[in-house]
Amino acid sequence: MQLNLATTYLGLPLRNPLIVGASPFSDDLEAARQLQEAGAAALVMRSLFEEQIDLEQRALNRDLEALTESFAEASSFFPEYGEYQLTPDRYLRQIELLTSELDIPIIASLNGRHPGGWLDYARKFEAAGADAIELNFYQLVTDPKVSGDEIEDELIETLRSVVTAVRIPVAVKLSPFHTSLPHFTQALRQAGAAGLVLFNRLYQPDFDVDALEVQPTLRLSDPGELLLRLRWLAILSPNHLGSLAASGGVHSGTDVAKAVLAGADAVQIVSAVLRQGPAVLKTLLQDFETWMRTHEYTHVGEFRGGLNLRHCPDPAALERANYQRILQTWKI
Repeated sequence: MQLNLATTYLGLPLRNPLIVGASPFSDDLEAARQLQEAGAAALVMRSLFEEQIDLEQRALNRDLEALTESFAEASSFFPEYGEYQLTPDRYLRQIELLTSELDIPIIASLNGRHPGGWLDYARKFEAAGADAIELNFYQLVTDPKVSGDEIEDELIETLRSVVTAVRIPVAVKLSPFHTSLPHFTQALRQAGAAGLVLFNRLYQPDFDVDALEVQPTLRLSDPGELLLRLRWLAILSPNHLGSLAASGGVHSGTDVAKAVLAGADAVQIVSAVLRQGPAVLKTLLQDFETWMRTHEYTHVGEFRGGLNLRHCPDPAALERANYQRILQTWKI
């Protein structure tokens, strides 16, 4: 049985649903080439950060020294300028290199929250040859005077600034921490988002109880993280007219099938590749094909959204009923 794994994401034709998400792999041409040969259908570059761009644009060397003297403890949490793996100029050159040497779409990534001059890099991404832009929103509010509406309005305005500046598609990578995610995602779609990536993995700091310090930590994903993505993909996909991608917790071909059944057009994979290398993509594709053959599917589109809120045999299982049933069936 001949299988067709092709899908479309952000209007870009992909040979299969596997996208390698933002990671160090985009920094090296040979590593990126290995991913393409192993089956990656697209590549998201690591993020260029708002703070990083502002740092260069404002030439803050003297100001940073003053900031360090005045607020040494606070400023130490941010990377030094030299610690960023790609300077803004090198980032643009890397886009040009990857797009000229690879056959798969290259998606550039901007990470920030405020409207500002850093958004000019969206135009530069397009000029360098990027096929799309992933706008990575990471907003952590600590000020009790700032409301959820203010935050979402600011993010929508940031998106609108990017969308109006470029002709290539723009996806938004979100955190799950919004009061009404369906309402917010509709607003993002109306503001011009071509797709959504669910979700940003927000690395949580740890406490060193001996040194009495807050420590940055990095923990790669595990398959359990996919559950949150599946639920929201299933809820959003019936009414979302743009593309949807799952990011976080995809570690097997079965996980890919689950994401597509929930309504995803594509999945982003990072942790599995970091652990096992590019060859893991071949395994995922083989397992995904085996699952499709077992269920007699010939095309990804035949089962996309098959278990979303509209098509699920028991939609309540995606809502509050699941919470109640699990708690009430727990026995000791």
